[in-house]
Amino acid sequence: MEARVERAVQKRQVLFLCVFLGVSWAGAEPLRYFVAEETERGTFLANLANDLGLGVGELSARGSRIGSDQHTRFLLLNPLTGDLLLNEKLDREELCGPTEPCVLPFQLLLEKPFQIFRAELWVRDINDHSPVFLDREILLKILESTTPGAAFLLESAQDTDVGTNNLRNYTISPNTYFHINVRDDGEGNIYPELVLDRVLDREEVPELSLTLTALDGGSPPRSGTALVRILVLDINDNVPEFVQSLYKVQVPENSPVGSLVVAVSARDLDTGSNGEINYAFFYATERILQTFQINSTSGNLHLKAELNYEAVQTYTLTIQAQDGGGLSGKCTVVVHVTDINDNPPELLMSSLTSPIAENSPETVVAVFRIRDRDSGNNAKMVCSIQDDLPFVLKPSVENYYTLVTESPLDRESRAEYNITITVTDMGSPRLKTQHSITLLVSDVNDNAPAFTQTSYTLRVRENNSPALVRLCGRSRAASLGRCSVPEGHFPGHLVDVGGTGTLSQSYQYEVCLRGGSGTSEFKFLKPIIPNLQSLSTGREVEENPSFGNDLGF
Repeated sequence: MEARVERAVQKRQVLFLCVFLGVSWAGAEPLRYFVAEETERGTFLANLANDLGLGVGELSARGSRIGSDQHTRFLLLNPLTGDLLLNEKLDREELCGPTEPCVLPFQLLLEKPFQIFRAELWVRDINDHSPVFLDREILLKILESTTPGAAFLLESAQDTDVGTNNLRNYTISPNTYFHINVRDDGEGNIYPELVLDRVLDREEVPELSLTLTALDGGSPPRSGTALVRILVLDINDNVPEFVQSLYKVQVPENSPVGSLVVAVSARDLDTGSNGEINYAFFYATERILQTFQINSTSGNLHLKAELNYEAVQTYTLTIQAQDGGGLSGKCTVVVHVTDINDNPPELLMSSLTSPIAENSPETVVAVFRIRDRDSGNNAKMVCSIQDDLPFVLKPSVENYYTLVTESPLDRESRAEYNITITVTDMGSPRLKTQHSITLLVSDVNDNAPAFTQTSYTLRVRENNSPALVRLCGRSRAASLGRCSVPEGHFPGHLVDVGGTGTLSQSYQYEVCLRGGSGTSEFKFLKPIIPNLQSLSTGREVEENPSFGNDLGF
C-alpha cells in the first residue's frame, strides 16, 4: 500500500512564528498524510524533518515526540532520520465508523525550544466489507387487490465501508410481477422499494419467492442477498396510516430509564381484526433494540437504557403499524440526544520541570493540555492559577498551555511554591478540575558577603600582652565570603610582636571578610589613612589576657 503526503494548499504559505516559551506554529494549516486502512505496520509515511524544513538530527536534538488523543500509538517517529512510520494496522471502520473522511489528528512536539506542529493522518477506506442484510428472509403480505404501482419498502442492507465502497444499488431476481426502485433519503442512504407491476391473483399465485441483491461500488463490487417471500392475501382494503410520517424529538442524555420518548399513533378504518393495530420496530439495529422499547398496543416509545450524548447523538427508528390483515404503515422517529454537562474538564500534563534555578527569566515550568468531552458551552473551558504567584499561564494551539515564570525567582525569599491549576468549563452547572504541583527553587551564587557597618575603631593600650586581634561577622552573607590574604596577627607596626612595644598613633586598615564553617573572620589588608580619631564608632580592647578573643558585631 502506498502512503503519500498531500499539502492542504497548492501554494507555499508563509508560516507566522509566535514566540512565547519557544516557537509555536499556530497559524499554519496542518500537514496532511494519507494511508489506506489495513496497511502493514512499519510502512513509511513521510519524512517530517524534510516536510518541516528541519536539519538532520534536529528532531533528536530538540526532544521531539508525537502527541495524539488516540488510545493507541498509531504512529512511530525516528528522531534521528525524521521518518514517520505506521506503528500498527489501522481499521478505518473501527476508528471512525460511518464518518468520512476518517481523520486522525496528531502533533509533533519539540521541547527545546518548545514548538508544536499540527498534522493529520487521513485513513482511506478499502472495500473490505460486503453489504449484509440483518434478516436473510424478508416476509411481505400483499393484498390481491393492490393496484399496480404500489411500492413496498424493503429492509436495507448495511455496509460499513464508506464512499464509493459503500452500498450503491439493489436488484431483484427476474419476475413478471415486481421490479426494484432504489430511493435516496438525501443523506447518502439508499433504500430498496418493491414496486408492483401487475395485479396479483391469490388463487393463481398465492406466494412468490424473490432474491434481493445489494451491491456496493467497489472494484470489483461486493454483494449480499436476502430472500423476499411474498404472501398474497385476500382483500383488506384499508392500510394503517400514522398521524405523522415523521416524528422528531429531543431527549436529554440524563433521562431516566423508562422515560417516555414519544407516542406514535396510527389509524385503520377497517373493523375487526383488519382494524386492530400492532406497533413494532421495523428491522431495528441491535443498538436501537438495546436502547428503546415500544408498547405494541399504545405506540408509546420508552427508554430501555441510559443515553450518552458523547457516544451517540442521534437515533433514527422506523416504526411499523400492522393490522390483523397483514397490511402495514410506517413512520420515522428521529431522536436527538441533547448534551448535559456531565463530564468535568481533564488536564493532561506533558512535562514538568522542578527544581528551577532562581534569577532565570521567562522559564517554562510545565506544559499541559486540557479537554472536555462535552459539547457546546459545556466543552468551553477557562484555565487559571492563584493570583499571588509569580507565574503566568500562556495558551497555545490545540488547547495546550504553558506555565511560565513571570519574573526571576529569589530562593532566599521563597524556596518552594505550591501551584494549583484550575480548569473550569462553561456548562451549567459548571464543573472543574484542579491539578496541584510543587515547584522547588534551586540556589545560585547571587549574594556577596556583607559587613554590618562600614568601619570599626580599636583602641589598644600600650604595653599589652601579645595577642591576635580578630573581628567576627555574623551576617548570613558572611558565611559565603572569600579572602585571599593569609591569616596573621595584628600588623606589627601597630603592636609589637613581643607585646612590649608602644602604640604611638592610630591607624585605619581595610579588612576582608573570610567565610568559615560557622564563624566568619575579618583580616587586615592595608592601611588607608594614618588617623582614625574622627571615627565615631569603635571598641576599646582592655589590657588583659583575654585580648585575643573575637570581637563580634
